[in-house]
Amino acid sequence: MFSAGAESLLHQAREIQEEELKKFCSRISKLLQTEDLGPDTVDSLQRLFLIISATKYHRRLEKMCIDLLQATLSLPACPEQLQVLCTAILREMSPCDSLSLAWDHTQNSRQLSLVASVLLAQGDRNEEVRAVGQGVLRALESRQPEGPSFRHLLPVMAKVVVLSPGTLQEDQTTLLSKRLVDWLRYASLQQGFPHSGSFFSTPRARQPGPITEVDGAVATDFFTVLSTGHRFTEDQWLNVQGFSMLRAWLLHSGPEGPGALDTDDGSEQEGSMLSVISATSSAGRLLPPRERLREVAFEYCQRLIEQSNRRESPTQAQAPRLHPPAMQGALRKGDSDLQKACLVEAVLVLDVLCRQDPSFLYRSLSCLKALHGRLQGDPASVRVLLPLARFFLSHGEVAAVDSEAVCRHLFTRIPSEQFHSPMLAFEFIQFCRDNLHLFAGHLSTLRLSFPNLFKFLAWNSPPLTSEFVELLPALADAGTALEMLHALLDLPCLTAALDLQLRSSPAPSERPLWDTSLRVPSCLEAFRDPKFQGLFQYLLRPKASGTIERLAPLHQLLQPMASCARVAQCAEAVPTLLQVFFSAVTQVADGALTNQLALLLLGRSDSLYPAPGYAACVYRVLSSQFLALCKLKPSLVVELARDLLEFLGSVNGLCSRASLVTSVVWAIGEYLSVTYDRRCTVEQINKFFEALEALLFEVTQCRPSATLPSCPPQVVTVLMTTLTKLASRSQDLIPRTSLLLSKMRNLAQSPDSSSTHSEEGMEAIRTRATELLTLLKMPSVAQFVFTPSVEMCSPRYHRDANTALPLALRTVSRLVEREAGLLPG
Repeated sequence: MFSAGAESLLHQAREIQEEELKKFCSRISKLLQTEDLGPDTVDSLQRLFLIISATKYHRRLEKMCIDLLQATLSLPACPEQLQVLCTAILREMSPCDSLSLAWDHTQNSRQLSLVASVLLAQGDRNEEVRAVGQGVLRALESRQPEGPSFRHLLPVMAKVVVLSPGTLQEDQTTLLSKRLVDWLRYASLQQGFPHSGSFFSTPRARQPGPITEVDGAVATDFFTVLSTGHRFTEDQWLNVQGFSMLRAWLLHSGPEGPGALDTDDGSEQEGSMLSVISATSSAGRLLPPRERLREVAFEYCQRLIEQSNRRESPTQAQAPRLHPPAMQGALRKGDSDLQKACLVEAVLVLDVLCRQDPSFLYRSLSCLKALHGRLQGDPASVRVLLPLARFFLSHGEVAAVDSEAVCRHLFTRIPSEQFHSPMLAFEFIQFCRDNLHLFAGHLSTLRLSFPNLFKFLAWNSPPLTSEFVELLPALADAGTALEMLHALLDLPCLTAALDLQLRSSPAPSERPLWDTSLRVPSCLEAFRDPKFQGLFQYLLRPKASGTIERLAPLHQLLQPMASCARVAQCAEAVPTLLQVFFSAVTQVADGALTNQLALLLLGRSDSLYPAPGYAACVYRVLSSQFLALCKLKPSLVVELARDLLEFLGSVNGLCSRASLVTSVVWAIGEYLSVTYDRRCTVEQINKFFEALEALLFEVTQCRPSATLPSCPPQVVTVLMTTLTKLASRSQDLIPRTSLLLSKMRNLAQSPDSSSTHSEEGMEAIRTRATELLTLLKMPSVAQFVFTPSVEMCSPRYHRDANTALPLALRTVSRLVEREAGLLPG
């Protein structure tokens, strides 16, 4: 997070009102109109950028201020720092109708890139993206003799290709392909000259040396992004920029045009592999520009893979060097981070090449297999294994690679060991989500690995929740649905267990990954206690086991960790994930699985991890999903009659589970009928009636001196309605129900009840009791209203005012109103 000073500055920026901002803009406008754009101007622009970027909503600037910012950006002699600040402010204000930057009048390539970034931030208004693309291409064709090189424009060109693939014409595509070939393959192998020499420096000392490899050896092959040196020439910078946009450009200029490979259907290309074995390298032939670019890209990636196997020597590590910006972060780590990043990109580029031209597949396999064998045992290189796995999934069948073993290794070890890495977690889940179509033959491996994938979710729930919303439907399967539902309900408990696992690690990192302010010695002792090892091992299992373990003992043991911020964040994500899970699993659930899911909902209602507010949110989801399951299979109520009776007879803490109890009671009244299941008997109806009657008496404590307890009035009204529905289907129960409803009406009118319920709640109970009593005085009408036939439930009976159902409802309404009018005031 931000430091205290930074937080203070942000707070001040957000508190600035429109009037203050208007005055500040007037001051900046005066500064921008002076000839001397000095430190005061820089400081004021920095403050303005902080003000407009510190809030989520759009700040308004005066038109004069915006015009002056544009004019300053377009000044040829304007200092670079001021141009960058003007660009950042204008980008933050986009989209803005007041912008009118003139692209055609900008000559300097650095200035062109800044102007282009503002125009692209505007969106594709008036085809700005196409105009920017054409302007960059004109600059690339012009071959400027002086000034900054094209390297400032290549990132803009890469962005244009992604935003608007149809911008370039055929001849322009050919031109840029030729340029990329030159930059990637023929960059200089000599270091660049220093910018200036001192008085005492000799000409010999200023002579540039050769480019070297990471291990300090003099480079004998062509220059790549992994080559090292003190200073770099312009063509070497273009080499680095060209590689950064290579994959996007190959996708754009592929054999079938932009976006052709998004389907990843390589069957047609890979069907020609029989001819690939006899194919020879095309390096010696004169190739068209696009094919030549693919050949150079292949050689470049092969060289990167070879360079990544080099290790920096101790003397080389201590020597001062200068890298391009992309390399700066790896200087003090032996360039290992840079090597891994380049390997990831190289494998992705090779994947594109092999899908565009199957002849590259035969030439790539040996080095990629060797690379996978070298990296699969290196924990620091796990991010490189993801693109390798994608490659083998795409081409494994043709290449005779055991992609099943690759996936098994990927899903077994990495999540268990690296769940605490946020970047890896995001990339791993994104890899699973984006490559579901490639898992066609290995989907079972992915689905069985959901316990390991849930470790990423449990530790990184806020940023990964949306990713899992998309991935979860693919993981949901009839064979693992019950185990997955248990795992989702226990997700906060899993977060607490992962926290303890890190705290118990024999070699903790220098910077703890857990909340150091939380002291939980009792939880750590329980984690190490052999008595609970079995439960912890089950909770931290790497894949689905096919068995269900009740983790209630762990809920109590880990309760001190419920206040941990990471556990609380995970608990907030569970209701959303439960909704997604049920939406997916009901698509594949048969009758038996539907029954099991309903029983699981009831059974887990009293066994949830005690995180603050967690149970209440989960109960709301479980109640709605129980009703959805009953609607999906109405006979569920009859088939699970014994279990439902046990649930109603053992409801503890009803007030906390009121939403779930209400849904169960309503489902009984709605679906316990011969209309939905011929197996429904009068005996079953009588048993449910007695259980519900006892529950109603329990929640209302219906004794001579009783008052209504602090129970939601919805529970009482639904219980009364369900009892009336059951009485209408077994008319021997009508006198008993009428007596009970009369008592409830009198109880709701009692002055003592106002202490436990609001007036609105008392009125709802009183009104419902009156309506139900009126209906029970006409048993045939009650049965018609509460248990309509299938024909009467059809839409025609609700649309046609002359049919029986609307007529019956109007008649009943009049009778209810008449009965209500006879009540004593």
